Amino acid sequence: MSQDKIIALLPMKAHSERVPNKNIRAFNGKPLYFWMMESLLQSEFVKEVIINTDIKGIEKEVKDIFKNVRVIDRPENLCGDYVSVNALIAHDMGQPDGEYFLQTHSTNPLLTTATINKAIQQYFGSIEKYDSLFGVTRLKKRFYWSDGRAINHDPKDQLLRTQNLQPVYEENSCIYMFSRESFRNAHNHRIGLRPQMFEIDHIEAVDIDEESDFILAETLHKLRYDKSKK
Repeated sequence: MSQDKIIALLPMKAHSERVPNKNIRAFNGKPLYFWMMESLLQSEFVKEVIINTDIKGIEKEVKDIFKNVRVIDRPENLCGDYVSVNALIAHDMGQPDGEYFLQTHSTNPLLTTATINKAIQQYFGSIEKYDSLFGVTRLKKRFYWSDGRAINHDPKDQLLRTQNLQPVYEENSCIYMFSRESFRNAHNHRIGLRPQMFEIDHIEAVDIDEESDFILAETLHKLRYDKSKK
């Protein structure tokens, strides 16, 4: 078991077209990325967090607040809205020692340390069968392709109750776990050749892509945070 060697990768770009400056925008009293940093660093299994970013002036703030964190200045050739996360991971894996990695995003502020720990334990508990792990959200709704064809049900048959539908799973971008070897074998992809899915609750998996997502996530976060202080 190599849980003590987990390195967490947290890429954060400066530019965000739909929600400007979202990674460093105030979210329930702190910059958005602080919440994910705290969740990661509170895990007993996370050895270090590596932030890959082109946000200017963030390194001093990070190092003043957090321990066991490294900030990597993003190379110019890896900046922009169309750069693959896998390209960033490949770059970052060239920096640290270590065999096992967890990659997540600051835009999942409801992700808890307990869920991170559970994912790490599930990954290592089944590492002989699966080479990687990624977070998913279970959906039981009626889905269609753009041409009107049903995906997970037959509209001509008597409609099943939604709770009885065959579930589909959304890749929610909350957690990816992989090894240096599985990343290489999958041609530099965080989802390996033999991946397993890790279910995460709908609320905890809320991801911030749009302004409405930011409002929803902050509202849910405040409710949970306020409740925990009582």
